[in-house]
Parts: sequence; structure tokens; C-alpha cells
Amino acid sequence: MDRSLGIYIHIPFCASKCGYCDFYSLAGCDRLMPKYQDALVAHIRESYGALKSYEVDTVYFGGGTPSYYGASRLAELWTELKNSGRVRRDAEVTLEANPDSARLKDLKLLRREGFNRISLGAQCANNDILKLIGRRHNWLQVEQAVRAAREAGFDNLNIDLIYGLPSQTKSDWEDTLMRAIDLRPEHISCYGLTLEKGTPMYKYLGSPFLPSDDEQADMYLYAVDALAHYGYAQYEVSNFAIKGYESRHNLGYWTLKDYLGFGAAAHSCVGGARFSYARDVDAYIVGVLGDQKIVDEYERVSSLERSSEYLMLGMRTVRGVTAEEYTRICMADFRPIEDTLRLFAQKGWAVREEAGNWHFTPSGFLLSNLLIGALLESQSSGRVAVTPWMKEAFDAEEKTELPPGEEELFREMYEKRRGRK
Repeated sequence: MDRSLGIYIHIPFCASKCGYCDFYSLAGCDRLMPKYQDALVAHIRESYGALKSYEVDTVYFGGGTPSYYGASRLAELWTELKNSGRVRRDAEVTLEANPDSARLKDLKLLRREGFNRISLGAQCANNDILKLIGRRHNWLQVEQAVRAAREAGFDNLNIDLIYGLPSQTKSDWEDTLMRAIDLRPEHISCYGLTLEKGTPMYKYLGSPFLPSDDEQADMYLYAVDALAHYGYAQYEVSNFAIKGYESRHNLGYWTLKDYLGFGAAAHSCVGGARFSYARDVDAYIVGVLGDQKIVDEYERVSSLERSSEYLMLGMRTVRGVTAEEYTRICMADFRPIEDTLRLFAQKGWAVREEAGNWHFTPSGFLLSNLLIGALLESQSSGRVAVTPWMKEAFDAEEKTELPPGEEELFREMYEKRRGRK
């Protein structure tokens, strides 16, 4: 049986850059679109041979702003993929769209061609905050985009939201969530604001204009409870869906499925190799059309890295990890990790289901970076003890531990929060 494969196509063009965006994207470079399209088409055709042993079951057009790129170009790329003969008829095909460029005529074309899922970047229902963070749309345009998607025939819709924005209060966040739920999407993503160096909004780091860590935690926990109440089950740290509408493409990343990327800055992990292309549209165009090097980074994924990824990615999901899977993938003892998970369970950060899978609670998801670091440390100590041939690899790794005093700090924080409820 052929292995399943996810395809990601990066469209790096935008009408304008958002203040928080750290993804590789370009504004004011529409003149490059025709040549970029030629390069993408050529690259996809060149990859037909590599696709022969796979079944493509998810395709994701991300950006940038794919809806700004043009429906005819997107349809052409989708046709080229189908021409490989390796795309399943029931494949999930997702388009990222911004409300200001989600036009009914374009959406109808894409739906006829086979696109069946839309991820709409709504972010916030407060129009003043939308302006502050550099978004081009208002909430009315979000509502109009949802109506257009439904009229075009899309019955699988995600709405992206952000909490922790400058000047955003918990009341603002509650209003955003309720107005998003009123639109009846099948899927809602809730991301905490991350400030990245080099972005215009990095100036807000440590600013009193941002909600405090405690306030952001309250926003997150409110979202978990409210979305569950309205039928959106949490299946990953930031993702919630009506049953049966979980993002199959993103689940592929979290379950270590192979994926192949096309476009400038796109990443791939196929056949035990991880690689990415240059973060430069011009270099990508010249490389593909001129038959020159386009790979920016390349590495073989060791069994050690794969087992660590199993923990890191698996613990981002509500399904979590199991001793049986860990032993099969890592060929090592799960007990040191389970001992650490039991400590987390005592603090209310993790839980073990009857089926045997361990996963974080909503409070644990808030601390997931720290807690996963501790699990990796448990993994390294346990695996070296029973797998001596890996000792050299582990000794070369940078170890991650919970900082001194952090456990008690977080424990007090959550006890305080539970006392307020």
C-alpha cells in the first residue's frame, strides 16, 4: 500500500504585511507573480517521479495570502498536482484566505475545481485592534467572506483568531469568540500572539499595552471552555473543531506523516530527510527555471530526532502519546517519561486516559513548552540507560530542563486561578 503524503504550496504574496507576521511573505511584489507561477508549475511537474510511491491525501495552499494570488493561478497549480495521478479523489484541499480578498467569483471557481476547505484569517472582531495590528479588513468583511464561502459551496470552514493583542481585554476576546461562533464555522483556531524580532510589533515586547501572562492564560482557558460548550472539541493546543472537521493536513504534521513543500521558504520532510528552499522568491524562480540549486537546508532525520519529534508533536495534541507507540517508534523504555507524566498529573497538567494515552490538560497546554522540555530530558536519561549506543548522540544534545523555581511558580499561579473560579 502506498504511503500517504501531504503537499504544501507556499504563496508568499500579500497586499500588505501584518505587524506581527514573521512568515516569509512580500508586499508590493505582484510583478513577480507570473514568473513565480511558472516556477511552481515546473517544480510540481519535476516532482511527478518522487510522488509515484505516495498517495496525496491533503494539499494546503498557505502564505502569504493565497486568495490574493488569483484563483486562476491556484486552479492551475491544483490541476498540475492532479496530473501527477497521485492525488486522492477525497483529498482535503485547503486555501488560506483573507477576508478582503475572498471574492465570491473566485471562491466559486476554486470550489468547482476541487478546493474543499477554507482557512479564513479573521484574527479579531474589534476593528480598532485590527487596524492596530496592520490587518486590511474589518469584521463586516469577515461576515461577508463567510457568506461568500458558503454560497460558493464550501462546507468546511476554519476561522483563525488571535488573543493577547495590544489593548485587548478579556471582554474583547469573549466578544471575538462569540461572534466567530455565531458564524458557525466547522473549525476555529486560537493562537496566542507571538512577538518576533524584526517585525513592527516587536516593539510591544514587555509593554503595558499587552495583556499580562496571567490575562492571556485566562483568555486561553476561557476559549477552551466556551468552544467546548458550543461543540468545538479541542484536538491540539490551538485548534478546535466539530467532530469530523479536524484539519487532516495539520494532523499529518503532528503525527509525523511525510509532507512535501513547493515554493520559496517551503519545508519538506520525506523519506527520512528534512529540507527547505531559499527564503527568496527571485532565487527560487532562477533556481527552478534555470535548473540551479534551490535547497537552502538539508539534513537526514536520525532515529533520535524522530523519537523526540514524536514526543514534541504528539503532546501538542489531545490524543497525546502512548507507551506502545513510543516503544515501536523509539525502541526504548517509556517508563522514565511516564514517571514525569505522573508528576504532571499530580499538578493537574496531564492526564492518562483509560485507553492508555497520555495528554496535557488545558492548564498543561499553557505550559507545554516547559513541560515538553522536561519530557525530553526524561527521554534522554531513560534512553541512554537502556540504549548505550545512543549515549554519544545524547551527550551532544543541548538538554532542556525546567528552570529552578518554575514548578512552584506555575503551581501557585494555577491554584490561584482555580480559587478565583
